[in-house]
Amino acid sequence: MSSSGEEGKVVCVTGASGYIASWIVKFLLQRGYTVRATVRDPSNPNKVDHLLKLDGAKERLQLFKADLLEEGSFDSAIQGCHGVFHTASPVHFVVDDPQTQLIDPAVKGTLNVLKSCAKSGSVKRVVLTSSIATALYNGKPRTPEVVVDETWFSNPQFLLENKMWYQFAKTSAEEAANKFLTENNIDYVVMNPAVVIGPLLQPELNDSSSLILNLINGSETFLNAAFGWINVKDVANVHIQAYEDSSASGRYCLVERVIHFSELTKILRDMYPTLQIPNKCADDKPLMQTFQVSKEKAKKLGSVEFIPLEVSLKEIVESLKEKKFADF
Repeated sequence: MSSSGEEGKVVCVTGASGYIASWIVKFLLQRGYTVRATVRDPSNPNKVDHLLKLDGAKERLQLFKADLLEEGSFDSAIQGCHGVFHTASPVHFVVDDPQTQLIDPAVKGTLNVLKSCAKSGSVKRVVLTSSIATALYNGKPRTPEVVVDETWFSNPQFLLENKMWYQFAKTSAEEAANKFLTENNIDYVVMNPAVVIGPLLQPELNDSSSLILNLINGSETFLNAAFGWINVKDVANVHIQAYEDSSASGRYCLVERVIHFSELTKILRDMYPTLQIPNKCADDKPLMQTFQVSKEKAKKLGSVEFIPLEVSLKEIVESLKEKKFADF
């Protein structure tokens, strides 16, 4: 075992091939950490090649096979780690079988990872990737004057009744994690990002990126919805800052701006005048209202200045083009 100064440098990132996780791995390696990255199938080049190419990967990246639904499968990856970034959780907005596709992997998977943390005896802090979805749905109206912050919690009953499965899975997972980590006296922080966009490191398309791809790839209408948006690099950086800053605690809402799709498509049309970007809403109802999300708490972590939405949109469109998802 190396000297205690070095031990703090070993961390685990679950679901490491994912969109946010890949950036967390990249930034951790840049900062000199030894990263144990868990993936379901380390032999699948689509899942690991982009990680193995990162600066520092040869020296300090170790791949581990682990499955969210297999209890104990994270033990060896987490044993001896000082910190764990738990990002592994499915993101699907359309599902046939919510229990199997979303709820079990989110809730049971989170508990399996946390049980490995409790067993390890080495883990000093867990950073949990949750979602702004665990805050927004509590029956309170959201209007332009309303400011959502870390004290807001979604109501699981409301989510169930409205068949909002992704939101329900994330809310249930966060609740289960809070209970387990508190009972086992493990220090933790929770990240609650809005819709994440920006450049893709992984070769596969993820669900939040496909929201933008649809708009630039010939969709005739845009959603009647107002979402919060945040750059993937900011999300990854704040995860690491929350891990490194001993005063960080509780939840952190991560949102650069809340904007309606009508506004978003306007920005894209101005940016890419030659593209056929929809200017018609998918329904005739009044446009959903925007709201605000507080940045106060997130800004206290280091000197966080979120990347402006316009830059994030430009980055993701160029990335989708470079990865041949968009052909223009």
